[in-house]
Amino acid sequence: MKMKFSTVALAAMLFVGLSLTSSFAQVGISIGIAPPPIPIYEQPYAPAAGYIWTPGYWAYDSGYYWVPGVWVPPPRIGFLWTPGYWGYNGSNYFFNEGYWGPTVGFYGGINYGYGYGGQGYYGGRWAGNTFRYNTAVTRVNRSVIHNTYFNKQVVNNNRSRASFNGPGGTTAKATVKEQSAAKAEHIPATSTQQSRVEAAKNNPDLHAANNQGKPKPEAIKALDRNNEAQAGAVKANGKAGAEAATGNSAFGHKQGDAATRTTGSQNNAHGKAESADAHASHVKKATLSDGHAAHTKSKSHVSNAATVHHTSGRPQTVSHQPQGAPTHAKAQAAQPNKKKKSQNEGPGGGH
Repeated sequence: MKMKFSTVALAAMLFVGLSLTSSFAQVGISIGIAPPPIPIYEQPYAPAAGYIWTPGYWAYDSGYYWVPGVWVPPPRIGFLWTPGYWGYNGSNYFFNEGYWGPTVGFYGGINYGYGYGGQGYYGGRWAGNTFRYNTAVTRVNRSVIHNTYFNKQVVNNNRSRASFNGPGGTTAKATVKEQSAAKAEHIPATSTQQSRVEAAKNNPDLHAANNQGKPKPEAIKALDRNNEAQAGAVKANGKAGAEAATGNSAFGHKQGDAATRTTGSQNNAHGKAESADAHASHVKKATLSDGHAAHTKSKSHVSNAATVHHTSGRPQTVSHQPQGAPTHAKAQAAQPNKKKKSQNEGPGGGH
């Protein structure tokens, strides 16, 4: 079947100027052939409390490729993910972008699994500032994550693997509640999600032309390992930068201490010299006549004026002293908090 392509210019013109509170509808690309069915896959364990599952989907570049689902931290407390979906408009298939919002909107009635059964999200819910996980449909290690509950009534027995909304796929229509959600405040996909799309596009094993619409688990695991390695490298670079900043601050502190000690020694030596001069002048005044004493007093005044002038030029050296302490305080503030990594082991959940 010959595929038809349309540019994104028309879609861009239609949505220019729309704010984040507008509906994320039919943006991106339109294709003349439907995407493959949703593949069967196993959800990985939640890596940490607070992460929310965003399901996998078929994206398109020069052909369809699978973007595996991933656990990501939400951009805001209380927000949930509305998955993107393909919809048919009578001639082509348009992709509707996913988004974050206070409630889950319409995503075509697609059964993405693991809480996304076609309407809403039942893999977990917010309880104040805490996200709780429904272990009936979500894979969570309860020995590590304790914010859980169990509700089997939300399990969707719909086994449809349709990946688009339209003839031959799902026939769901947006409800009034979902239409309202589409008009609520939206936040687009996070940088983590966008990076995953690029990584999947660059992986030939995830392209439908190479895997016949059935990506292998090994290809998905390889993508996850690469992402984890990149995240670890970024974290290590950040830690190294913090340590370098701390070392520089400590070095500055040592320099400040050395300058302070040197300045103090110089000041003490100068003070002792002034005391000796003053004592000698006093003795000389006691032994001379009144006329000689007046002359000595005049010389002493000149000497004192010179001493004051010399002393007033020294704050440049004394000013080294306060540089050490603030720098040391910055070094302490720059040290990152260390957290222990958790290991996720335990029973898994089903699709």
